[in-house]
Amino acid sequence: MNNTTGALLIAVVGVCLLSGCVPRIEVATPKDPITINMNVKIEHEIFIKVDKDVENLLKNQSGLF
Repeated sequence: MNNTTGALLIAVVGVCLLSGCVPRIEVATPKDPITINMNVKIEHEIFIKVDKDVENLLKNQSGLF
């Protein structure tokens, strides 16, 4: 057996051994249904800062709004 044949034999054995290590990806659907809880409570406060002139106008003429 010469060096070329030995190297070829090692390469073939290496490929055969590595071919068994193929990664496998499996996608499966879940057995239970997916539940999404959407009970969300949103609270917010809005603060408006106005000039003194506008604030006085709103106090004096309360029928605007």
